[in-house]
Amino acid sequence: MRGTLVFSGTSCPALTGKVCENLGMAPAEADLSQFSNGETSVRILTSVRDKDVFVVQSGSPTINDTIMELLIMISACKGGSANKITAVLPYFPYSRQSKKKSHRGAITARMLANLLHVAGVKHVITVDLHASQMQGFFKCPVDNLHAEPLIARWIRLNIPNWKEAVVVSKNAGGTKRVTSLADALKLNFGLVTTDRKRAHNMSASMIMNQLDGWDNPPGFLNGIRHSRGISEDRDSDGNGSARSSRFMSESQGSPKRATAPPLRTNSLTRSPYARAFTPSQSQTSPIEELKDEDETNDTPVYTDERAQEVTQGRLVQGHVVADDFPSSAQSDGGADGSQSYQGGDDDPMTMSHASSFFAPEPHALGGSADVEASSDEEEEKLRDPKIEHMITLVGNVKDRPVLIVDDMIDKAGSWIAAAETVVKRGKAKKVYCMATHGVFGADCLEQLQACDCIDQIIVTNSFPIPDRRAKNASKLVILDLSYLLAEAIRRNHYGESISPLFQHMAD
Repeated sequence: MRGTLVFSGTSCPALTGKVCENLGMAPAEADLSQFSNGETSVRILTSVRDKDVFVVQSGSPTINDTIMELLIMISACKGGSANKITAVLPYFPYSRQSKKKSHRGAITARMLANLLHVAGVKHVITVDLHASQMQGFFKCPVDNLHAEPLIARWIRLNIPNWKEAVVVSKNAGGTKRVTSLADALKLNFGLVTTDRKRAHNMSASMIMNQLDGWDNPPGFLNGIRHSRGISEDRDSDGNGSARSSRFMSESQGSPKRATAPPLRTNSLTRSPYARAFTPSQSQTSPIEELKDEDETNDTPVYTDERAQEVTQGRLVQGHVVADDFPSSAQSDGGADGSQSYQGGDDDPMTMSHASSFFAPEPHALGGSADVEASSDEEEEKLRDPKIEHMITLVGNVKDRPVLIVDDMIDKAGSWIAAAETVVKRGKAKKVYCMATHGVFGADCLEQLQACDCIDQIIVTNSFPIPDRRAKNASKLVILDLSYLLAEAIRRNHYGESISPLFQHMAD
């Protein structure tokens, strides 16, 4: 293309070479080096005056160095009188820090956007931002491309029975991304959620039982005190013991009476807030008699088949274990230093501080769960032997291939937990882990390779992966983004629409 220069940073020279090859041109020459004290030095070796300049730079293990190198290259091209400078960032650095995680936290992604603007960027091209609202951080146009059409095409060509597959999100924050792919391929989708296990002895239900009737103050009928609006039935054996009854709604919305055991009290005098009155037969209203007659009839039981698609399992040190697995894991309350309820005759309300019902889990400011779910702290808690988690699978994956999808793979903990859940608890046939950015921090790739429940790992080359690690991972499949980026550069240069790049490609 005439009047266009494409520069490559040190993070992704191979990807830039493929992009230039698709454009039919060679990368522009630049000298990138560092001084002995670590400072970055940039020299542009070709004229950029009145040229349309594209600088390709992605993330790398030395992310801060690559950011400084990008900013200096942009500033050098601006000083060389370039007509327009476009930053091509296949992986946008610091994209996971797009909101405050604490009151004294920093929105680092917005700060990086400001740095790019000050350096002289007029346009940004990136792929699958961690949060799409990050485009509002920039003062210039942003083209947020999607790798979904590329991944969907690979699924259609390489998974034999892909029409029976189920797309699964490994956390609640990725459901929008998963449903988008599922809708494009017309597949079912599922969800895996991980919660820290609650204490068995002290639960919210015990507390609510103690509070039952607080909004129904006792009244008097014929000189006898009773609770308004609440009726009790006698046991069939006629021993006079009261059994409290209340109404609950089934999944279909029809009312149904459910019985509950009597409340435990510490003395012979029952609490005025408990259901303590048992009306005699003469005092039973006609409406109650009709309801009792309806219960004795053989009425059809309404069931919800979707409830059978919810599977739960135990997660100990990041791995799914059997239900009878012996574990010394503590509840969430015990791990935080509070005492768990151990039974006895103590009033449950006095032990309410041990229940997570009154102690909600901390989350990111703004109430979003996706930031916390992807944080390093949550990955470390999965490996904590003192905390046992409960993992839940929503969806039917039995004898089907499962596609676990997210925007990036950084740590292996949540991916392995989700894969083991769909295989060991959901009885899935095969598991494919798919993401746009293969960051693979620490030994993440090696852990995924060693996991027996994972069959293949599919990522793009937006983030550079060393050749040595890629060759040792037989399950790894790397998709090429060079055509997508080259077409985006060409359309941007000629002022054409980029809408066709978001459409799914034909086989």
